[in-house]
Amino acid sequence: MKRKLSILIALLVGFYFTNASFAGTAEDAWLSLVGERFAKRPEFYFIENDPALPNVLIYGDSISIGYTERVRSQLKGEANVYRLYRNGSASNAFVPYVSKMLETMENEDLQDRWDFEWDVVHFNVGLHDLKYLKNGKLDKENGQQVSSIDEYKENLHAIVAFLEERFPGAELVFATTTPVPENADGRFAGDAKKYNEAALEVMSEYPAIRINDLYSFAKPHQEEWWVKPGDVHYSELGKNRQGDEVARVIREALSLAQ
Repeated sequence: MKRKLSILIALLVGFYFTNASFAGTAEDAWLSLVGERFAKRPEFYFIENDPALPNVLIYGDSISIGYTERVRSQLKGEANVYRLYRNGSASNAFVPYVSKMLETMENEDLQDRWDFEWDVVHFNVGLHDLKYLKNGKLDKENGQQVSSIDEYKENLHAIVAFLEERFPGAELVFATTTPVPENADGRFAGDAKKYNEAALEVMSEYPAIRINDLYSFAKPHQEEWWVKPGDVHYSELGKNRQGDEVARVIREALSLAQ
């Protein structure tokens, strides 16, 4: 009898934990998206939602990853600042990446799923569109550009349509692509300007979208802010200065959203 009782208890305990694991939490779901590669980086930590605060989403590549924590510190107590669960990559990845994030985090089986409204979406794509690749590696001599300008513009229109459908109440902010230095691996100096001109042409058709001109903001400080000559990435100083500017623009957008 005792053996049967022990087996029954074990089965019930197993059933409980199996179903609890299946239901999961929003944090479990987030960690499944982030994966081991980013799980220990503060930019990708799970964000507990404070229902008293507005909600902000940052979408972008490694440049945005660099300024995410600064934006959060600047907007602490003013907004819940989320970011994409990974590097945003090229413009054709935007819709599938955001769709995957929302489908995962809004899953009704989660104990504390995302069920809040978004107030601001700050987004950028471009730096990965203008790069040249061959066999998956940066190669501007022998590689092929990821997206032509026409393809980039077409993708931007698709992104805006998606955002207007999935984030109907949010203020949208498009950030221009930061400059490409001379002698950059896989990228040509001057291409960021060309792609930004194309992006602004597209955004002009959507006057409600605000522009955060990070290109013009960063360009005068290239030598001061870059990690090293020829690198598109930024030092802590550059990340912080950009983060301050992004936070300022988001704060302005939040004032309109409320």
